[in-house]
Amino acid sequence: MNIRTNIGTTMRNIAVLAFCMPILAGCFGAAAVGVGTGAMMLTDRRNPETFISDEGMEIRAANRITEKYGDKVHVNVTSYNRMILLTGEVPSDAIKADVEKIAAGVPNAKAISNELAIAGPSSFGGRSNDAYITSKVKARFVDANKFSPNHVKVVTEAGVAFLIGLVTQAEADASVEIARTTGGVQKVVRVFEIISPQQARALDNLPPAAPDSQPAQK
Repeated sequence: MNIRTNIGTTMRNIAVLAFCMPILAGCFGAAAVGVGTGAMMLTDRRNPETFISDEGMEIRAANRITEKYGDKVHVNVTSYNRMILLTGEVPSDAIKADVEKIAAGVPNAKAISNELAIAGPSSFGGRSNDAYITSKVKARFVDANKFSPNHVKVVTEAGVAFLIGLVTQAEADASVEIARTTGGVQKVVRVFEIISPQQARALDNLPPAAPDSQPAQK
């Protein structure tokens, strides 16, 4: 795993990538999105190139799935650190396997977590409720103040909260407990990459923790 140690280089990369986002999207009206993306990168543990790669992988995979199956399926694609999470509903095991194959074919994808359910597409009301649950979980992350909310991504499908991110074991446990006790959440699924506290501090560009003070020897 690459550890960012040069803040100046990282900031420069963020500025360039944020500027390029609207152009890559083919829409100059997306400039505000590009600026927002650059701000998000400042507190994200992925390096800027991986952050942008994840965004592109989500778009490409979703487009390929829609081109083949249209409204026969409801598939959400979430990519984090080049690991793709598939959630939603498909009508059969065969299509579930094929959707996974399509996602795996996207350049730079290093792993697939296929959590698709065999069911009819969810209703608009169901999806709205899932979005509301996601917002409640995120708000409780902020209120708890036990870790940076930007380090844990939340995706909710049919009341199941999927938690994604590069986190320490303590951060993973805290986020799961918060999500588990949020109203409307039926189940929590971990899709984390666990890193050490030392790796987390390096990725966050924080100084090393001070050693415990020792009493003076007499």
